[in-house]
Amino acid sequence: MGRITFAVSSPPRLDFAAINAAARSSLPALLARWLPDGHRRGHEWVARNPRRADRNAGSFSVNMRTGAWGDFATGERGGDPISLAAFLASTNQADAARGLARMLGIE
Repeated sequence: MGRITFAVSSPPRLDFAAINAAARSSLPALLARWLPDGHRRGHEWVARNPRRADRNAGSFSVNMRTGAWGDFATGERGGDPISLAAFLASTNQADAARGLARMLGIE
């Protein structure tokens, strides 16, 4: 009896740069959705860190131009919208990129 094999296609390659670029252009709306208790302060979105018992906004902020973010109380930080999405969703960068691409309508 012959051996049966199936061709397995690899998932489409993620274009992290394109996803980050699209996310940066939509960042104000994304941040209002992801961190609804936050507010704009200059070019920063200042909010409470939803992943810890953060009682006051101020130590967690996102640069609305670059997407770089950080929690100055814990030292957690990242450099782009995908890393922020991964952090907020407690997932890896690839899954965050896929979810963000779907959210933004990117193939």
